Amino acid sequence: MEPYLRVGVISATHGLKGEVKVFPTTDDIRRFQDLKQVFLDTGREKKLLTLSQVRYFKNQVILKFKEFDDINDIEKYRGCDLLIDRKDAVPLKENENFIGDLIGMVVETEGGEPLGILTDVLQTGANDVYVVESQEGRELLLPAIPSCILEANVEERRMRVHLLEGLLDL
Repeated sequence: MEPYLRVGVISATHGLKGEVKVFPTTDDIRRFQDLKQVFLDTGREKKLLTLSQVRYFKNQVILKFKEFDDINDIEKYRGCDLLIDRKDAVPLKENENFIGDLIGMVVETEGGEPLGILTDVLQTGANDVYVVESQEGRELLLPAIPSCILEANVEERRMRVHLLEGLLDL
């Protein structure tokens, strides 16, 4: 399991005083209100930043960090991820997992036949859809519903699924 979870991506600067617009990658956009610190993933290092102000505008979050007071200092971090330590994550409900923990899982049928690797999670509104890539490069789309996803073992990095009729025919 990854020690950090992504909660957003810096999409643009906002104003001249070092504020940034953040595209949230968390289920609850209001989650930023409870955060005191985040890690800025620069690609080379993870900088610990302290949030001094949180505002919301449309589907984005506007953040101000104590460490930056000028647009020129923060502008170079556009496109960078904002991470939190796993211990600061929102508690999961039963049968919930973080998407980052699912990516890369080995997916197999209930009989133990390998199907491929989970490469993406599509959030459709009604239910998530897991994208599984076979060794041949073929994509299989699995609905993330209890009748299809039998078990997701994060520690073993394995998912056991029941193939609903017609799924392999698509």
